[in-house]
Amino acid sequence: QHRENSSTNLTTKQIAYWSGRQNMIMRVAMASGITALVLNRAAAFSRTPVARRSATFATRQMATDGPMPYDDDKMPIYALGVNIGMQISSQTDFKNLLDEDELKILLSGFSDVIKGEGTSNPMDVLQKYGPQVNELLRERVDGVMERVKKDGEEYIEGFLDCNEEAKKTDSGLVYYEMKEGDGKSPTVDDEVEVHYHGTLTDGTVFDSSVDRKATIKFKLGQVIKGWQEGLAMMKEGGKATLVIPPELAYGDAGSGGAVPPGATLKFEVELFKVM
Repeated sequence: QHRENSSTNLTTKQIAYWSGRQNMIMRVAMASGITALVLNRAAAFSRTPVARRSATFATRQMATDGPMPYDDDKMPIYALGVNIGMQISSQTDFKNLLDEDELKILLSGFSDVIKGEGTSNPMDVLQKYGPQVNELLRERVDGVMERVKKDGEEYIEGFLDCNEEAKKTDSGLVYYEMKEGDGKSPTVDDEVEVHYHGTLTDGTVFDSSVDRKATIKFKLGQVIKGWQEGLAMMKEGGKATLVIPPELAYGDAGSGGAVPPGATLKFEVELFKVM
């Protein structure tokens, strides 16, 4: 009986060990797959934030054509770090919420936990300072959003002053026709083929089919309200600039590191075909 119990206990331990290893491998594999999942979500300008291109935007912020920082045998480890960084930055825009010294402290905390070299118990740190973390991030996000919204309002005023033919609709959309089309105008039930170039008010490009050298097709009813209204004012063959306030774009949520909360967006859109 004793021998049978020992055998059962050993089997249980083995199962727990291998189950733990398998779970760990699955978590790493899942994390590694998230970037690919984000990059493969190609539905442009869905109602959810910025066509799911936050990861693409974060990548563009790094040197795109420079040499790899490590030899090929070490690059998989570096790629793992890049993947984790992209996931974190796609959820919270720390680059705009923290200054350079604060970012160094943040990375120091991350490094201490990963290496197990911290002088304080991580749980003690979280229990004591966790509430302050929430308060700090909330204050910073609110501050950034207020500044971004104000910048957007000023940008719209300046754009209207500089472009007499631009018109502002009742919803707040600014429409400026660059080239008159001669075809039909789309409705929300139509599929359209377009080229677009999207920037923030400071000129930062966050998404562009023009840069990718490939037009894109989508159902007009599936995109943000500013696009629905703006493209309905266009005709096939036409080109226009749309300046879209946050309430017609991605609102207070923004889109990770690509579009800040409360951002006003500017698009140059060329409408090729209504289907």
